[in-house]
Amino acid sequence: MVTLVIFYEKPFCAANAKQKVLLRQSGCTLIQRNLLEHGLDSPTLRSFMGDNPIVDWFNPAAPAIKNGEIFPETLDEASAMELLMAHPILIRRPLMVIGNEKLCGFDAQKIAKLLKQYVQPMPKINCIEKGCLEKKGEITSLLS
Repeated sequence: MVTLVIFYEKPFCAANAKQKVLLRQSGCTLIQRNLLEHGLDSPTLRSFMGDNPIVDWFNPAAPAIKNGEIFPETLDEASAMELLMAHPILIRRPLMVIGNEKLCGFDAQKIAKLLKQYVQPMPKINCIEKGCLEKKGEITSLLS
């Protein structure tokens, strides 16, 4: 079973490109979406933020934050959501859907845990009879 990941990214982002490679190497199939043209409504965007502090909703590398025009630590939830909806470049990326989980940002440990939860190990088969080249432990090493 392959894990399907909906991956909202900023097109041509080098960090997102590396993250997508890691996910694909973990056996995921990606549905890529442009975060800058996400089309999400405010409640749906908010659902990606979970219990994270408001400051963690924002991309610290966004020009308006780096230049000191916006201070996420001073914002309340309503103001933060208004800014994120109006200026998607401010959203911490990627936004992802893995199974029933929504994530904001790339937390490798949390993602690994989710992938183990949603990826089913392949059934053992008799490789000699089937002619495959499976080596003992190869499948489990891919899932760990």
